[in-house]
Amino acid sequence: MIDMDADAFEDLVADELDRLPDDMVAGLDNVIFVVEDRPEDGSLDLLGLYDGLALTERDRYGMGELPDRIMVYREPHLHACDSEDELRDEVHTTLVHEIAHFYGIDDARLHELGWA
Repeated sequence: MIDMDADAFEDLVADELDRLPDDMVAGLDNVIFVVEDRPEDGSLDLLGLYDGLALTERDRYGMGELPDRIMVYREPHLHACDSEDELRDEVHTTLVHEIAHFYGIDDARLHELGWA
């Protein structure tokens, strides 16, 4: 487990977002990224969550829709990692995993691809 305050972790997440390939993030329309300390249930098991409707499930999408959210949880990440390099790798994997859900890729396929 490592120690990192909320501001430093948020900066790390933003840095990892900037490192993602342009084609992965270019299609993220009406999506916000949120860093929270823990999931609502307080557990340390969940690293991230996509809250929204995947592109593959949308029949229409128009003005006035609330943005989809991708949450990244700080304390579970810190609990799971022993170094900042490991933390960066885990945050990167979490971002790719949750963005994949936005594009309609399910957990089974993510497991096949090595991202779950």
